Amino acid sequence: MEWSEWEPFYLRIIREMGYSIEKDREAAQILRALLLEGDEYILKEELGAIIDKKVYIFGAGPSLEEALKEFDFSDGTLIAADGATSALLEFGLVPDIVVTDLDGRISDLKIANDRGAFMVIHAHGDNIDKMSVYVPIFKRILGTCQTEPLDIVYNFGGFTDGDRAAFLAEALGAEEVVLVGFDFGETVGRWSKPDLKEHSPVWESKRKKFTFAKELLDWLAKNGKAKIIRFSVSGGGG
Repeated sequence: MEWSEWEPFYLRIIREMGYSIEKDREAAQILRALLLEGDEYILKEELGAIIDKKVYIFGAGPSLEEALKEFDFSDGTLIAADGATSALLEFGLVPDIVVTDLDGRISDLKIANDRGAFMVIHAHGDNIDKMSVYVPIFKRILGTCQTEPLDIVYNFGGFTDGDRAAFLAEALGAEEVVLVGFDFGETVGRWSKPDLKEHSPVWESKRKKFTFAKELLDWLAKNGKAKIIRFSVSGGGG
């Protein structure tokens, strides 16, 4: 997704979610400065080199745990969307890539990174303080933003960690993207936030994010090159 395609989605999102373009732009500049200061940033070509033709993207929906118990995901690249990283680690899996805006359990994100995962860290107006504290502790970082891309801070499209991971995979050459734990229902999985101890009824801002994520994934399925598959616990693919 090019910036010209993403911008109309983005303008709707900031209007409906009450975000600030100025703060998002500031966040992108801060992330760029942090990456240059730490010298641990990577370019998209480096990350693209580890993307297999088949990519599994793990969201933090309620179905994630059963999928990890029942199925083998060893035949593709594993991308964890933020909090789903904790679930993968609990089941003995280390993601190849973690896509995060630093909302997940930082200790688990760090464990995954220390065990080899590449980090795709996203800048937006609400996580500037977190970036300043946590970006320096990670290695092998690709920076992303939701405003106009910068030289080493990319915008592949997408809004939530999960759908941004799908846009990332498609942009880096994946031919088949399998979405695991993408439920978008009335229940939020316990992996979604560090303070959730169990599944929770969906709250209003989360419902809005689900709606945008579904719309964007539908757009990607129709307009991208990769085949987008919704994983079903009952049948594997879907």
